[in-house]
Amino acid sequence: MATRYEHLFSPTNIGKVQLKNRIVKTAAQTYFFESGENRVGTLAKAFYGAVAKGGAGLVITETPAMEWPLLEEGDRRFRIDDDKYIKNLSELSAEVHKYGVPIFSQLYHRGPWGGIYALIAEPCAASAVTYPSPFDVHDEKPPHVLTVDEIEELVDRFASGTARLQAAGWDGIEINAAADHLFHGFLSRFWNKRDDEYGPQSMENRTRFIVNVIKEIKRRCGQDFPVQILMNAIEVGLPGDEALSIEEAKEIAKIYESIGVDSLHVRSHWAGMHQGSYNQENMFYPEPHIPLSEFPKELDWSHHGALAQVPLAPIIKSVVKIPVMTVGLIDADSGDEIIRTGKADLIGINRRFFADSNWANKVREGREEDIQPCTHCGTCNTNYNEVRYCRINACFGSESYEMEPPAEKKKKVVVVGGGPAGMQTARVAAARGHDVTLYEDGGYLGGAVALAAMVKGFDIEELPKFLKFFRTQVKKNGVNVKMRKRFDDASLAEEKPDVLVVATGGVPTKPDVEGYELRNVTKTADLYKMLKMMIALVGPQMLRKLTKIWMPVGKKVVVIGGEIQGCQLSEYLIKRGRDVTIVTEGDEMGEWLVPERKTRLFYWFDKKNIERLTGVKLVKITKEGLTIKTKEGQTRLLKAKTIIPVLPFSPNTEIADRAKGKVAEIYTIGDCDSPAVMPDATKAGWKLGNSL
Repeated sequence: MATRYEHLFSPTNIGKVQLKNRIVKTAAQTYFFESGENRVGTLAKAFYGAVAKGGAGLVITETPAMEWPLLEEGDRRFRIDDDKYIKNLSELSAEVHKYGVPIFSQLYHRGPWGGIYALIAEPCAASAVTYPSPFDVHDEKPPHVLTVDEIEELVDRFASGTARLQAAGWDGIEINAAADHLFHGFLSRFWNKRDDEYGPQSMENRTRFIVNVIKEIKRRCGQDFPVQILMNAIEVGLPGDEALSIEEAKEIAKIYESIGVDSLHVRSHWAGMHQGSYNQENMFYPEPHIPLSEFPKELDWSHHGALAQVPLAPIIKSVVKIPVMTVGLIDADSGDEIIRTGKADLIGINRRFFADSNWANKVREGREEDIQPCTHCGTCNTNYNEVRYCRINACFGSESYEMEPPAEKKKKVVVVGGGPAGMQTARVAAARGHDVTLYEDGGYLGGAVALAAMVKGFDIEELPKFLKFFRTQVKKNGVNVKMRKRFDDASLAEEKPDVLVVATGGVPTKPDVEGYELRNVTKTADLYKMLKMMIALVGPQMLRKLTKIWMPVGKKVVVIGGEIQGCQLSEYLIKRGRDVTIVTEGDEMGEWLVPERKTRLFYWFDKKNIERLTGVKLVKITKEGLTIKTKEGQTRLLKAKTIIPVLPFSPNTEIADRAKGKVAEIYTIGDCDSPAVMPDATKAGWKLGNSL
């Protein structure tokens, strides 16, 4: 099939393994594996099989557990430390091979990581060096220094594990010697302070560990078994001059090639910025932690993190002849251009496959409007050692990546509410053959998502793409949309639906505090109504610009509500010159915020001296502000010109209750049923649309 992305979809090789195109599904933890002996189950086979079927040229799975000893239960990574796992692992390679796609796995050892990544095996490293950072995963406690015997055991561990993968049908491996993992700690003079044959005194010593691993793998698996190395082309963010430089990285790349490495995957590492080093849009949230002018010049920061790594690939490519891969929020257009201009040979894609496992096929076929877009929300990094999920792809983490077949009986379905849950239900039900009508009493489809986009901004999260996808799919699937039409008893009598789906969103929760009716309180219902009207008139982008000029909000503000809504509104207000205090009656602040974004937002709040109070009791609102009782029992007046309650919504079952006894099937989904966040809404709509 002809495609305008001829370079991206041209075949290539890694060693003797042929790839049908240049698109590589890169490794990233999904935690789709099971505990126990049979770790490859339906979740892992469904996802990696879907990506292979979806058009990837190569699938690289997440790493198995390489830090031993391990518990058999409670670790959702697969294992390669015993022959007993080989038979079960072969089911995964067979699933990927069904679609003519080779499978690799990334192997890495966490090394000095601590925190939520702590295991039975103690954190270890080349040397007992620490560099604490609020954005990192290293403990302040120095790691265990590996002995020579332990290093040699690790060489065997990686080689024997790779041999088991080969026996299970794997076509190659990728070793992660980048980021802040174990191998990089030997390569960088900042982290390596040893005085033995693995020390920093020469490049031969620094590379000895990883070189011995590669040589042993090649010895056991054969020279034709491909080994790709993920490497740092530069390390930044450290004091002094001992961080890994580009010139050192070039020398290391040549060493890799000389010992038989088949390809290189090139990235960078910003010390103390673990997640920001590979999901680099995080470096801009909510604002850069240092002036942008002080960001490393070797990377491209002109796209708010996207394409930042790309300039490093041609630097490494200039000194080797083996294929080089680049990564980092690369889309089809930029990927094709990178291949065409020779900057890299392979394009690494990860989160786009999380959002749509069929991404590559849709790109090749020119079906861009049918791609579920990754909007860089960070949802897929929300949880650790639990099945991960995606904001837009309700299938991610499930046993199937296909819509259910057409319904046996066509039904007349009425969906009330055009938010994400309503649009998802409507488009899926219509695609399966039902006659679907969607009622929306506002001036646009999208519900609170358009409002969230206006608050969040458009440089980091691309929520307009989220909205465009669902609006397009609703239209393409023939949903009859009735805009600015309130669904009432007359509408119910006129439609006579077989199925009524109520997705109207929740109702604002009113705080239980005296003085709520005062004029200095911005009522949640009034605020939402006004903003939705303005968005319908001028759109979220223009409204966001206009609010930088004027807002009906005083200079000193108290926000009641510490969940995601209150925290993000506070960020928005602070950026518009307001002095904000955030209070919550709950014990914690920031519920539903993605952990990395929460860390960075609270760090930013601290720099801005934004007071955040948890566990308070709301006492009284007066024209002077809000009186509270702190969890320590102190009574305080928080002076404010404007008080804005931003609490999670409450269920809204009014329409469903009125329709009882008049419609055979009634469903409430989204915030009107169980107020939560967007991933819950899209998943609820997908599940319901497929069940009708």
